[in-house]
Amino acid sequence: MIQNKKIVITGASSGIGYEVMRILAADGSNTILAVSRNVQKLEGMWPNVIPFSADLSTKEGIDATFIKAEELLSKADIFIANAGAPYYESYDYVNWDRVSSIFDLNTIGPIYTYSKYLHHLNGRDGHLVYTISAMGEMAIPGYSLYGATKFAMNGFQQSIRLEMPDNMKLTSVYPVSTKTNFACVAGEGEAINLPFPVQNADDVAKAMVAGIEKGKALVYPCKLWPPSKVLFSAFKGARALYWNIEIKNFKRYVASRKKKK
Repeated sequence: MIQNKKIVITGASSGIGYEVMRILAADGSNTILAVSRNVQKLEGMWPNVIPFSADLSTKEGIDATFIKAEELLSKADIFIANAGAPYYESYDYVNWDRVSSIFDLNTIGPIYTYSKYLHHLNGRDGHLVYTISAMGEMAIPGYSLYGATKFAMNGFQQSIRLEMPDNMKLTSVYPVSTKTNFACVAGEGEAINLPFPVQNADDVAKAMVAGIEKGKALVYPCKLWPPSKVLFSAFKGARALYWNIEIKNFKRYVASRKKKK
């Protein structure tokens, strides 16, 4: 059980981050800095949770988070870099800012967080946790930008393990589709069909917390995903069948959006 720790959680106001925070706050022994853009719902919920508003897609927001962590916690024993956002769309447009915005939050921010945390620890023990995604290991139609941000994070976490000092632990978590506001955010207000399989956020959070406690390098909350990767690698037809199902779902979504326009 994770107890008496000083913890930072980003993306703490909803979804997986909220469920992880709820678990870690339950016994009252941990002190948690809960970071999100919108923290109103977190105000006064737990005496050991300190809400802090910051835009984690910016250098300024991440710098401010570490300043606040040092001010309130002195040292963050665990830093859970969970903040992120998806897009479900046809990538057929020209929009530099849209591409930049998702990479800033999902990729540049977490990469920058690693170096900030490394310097924050200054040789002391610490544990960094990344929420990545199963989509960082296999592409799915409709998620070109989101998948690219997660593929980049998967590559970064692999490489940085070869460099990081002995005082730091790194846990990378690979949830499959999760029942949160992900579907509504990805569809920009329009609900979408999540790719199979789908998990509940609290189940992902439980697996994530258990993995952190055990110091696991990689956490796969859905037990179906690791053997599915092997199956898809060994039998290309199985992967093609899965992709064909998702391509049909994607085409239906694109057609419905065009009708509404």
